[in-house]
Amino acid sequence: MANIKSQIKRNRQNEKARLRNKAVRSELKTRTKRALSAAEQGAENSAEVTREAVKRIDMAASKGVIHKNTAARRKSRLMKRTAAAQNA
Repeated sequence: MANIKSQIKRNRQNEKARLRNKAVRSELKTRTKRALSAAEQGAENSAEVTREAVKRIDMAASKGVIHKNTAARRKSRLMKRTAAAQNA
């Protein structure tokens, strides 16, 4: 445990950020899974669900939770998989 006052505060801040980032990453996974399953099932709202997943990925990148290149890669893979699921 740190004895320095500023480091104690920094540890608190880091813990809050870690929990916030964990929640965002978890939501990204959930939205991606939901979009893929909607596309595979041919749901009428699959475009809306996919758009929402892409929006959350962009928001996570803009907030610094994930890197912008990671966001681009995830969006690309998501769109590729949803297109393949819809065509099949």
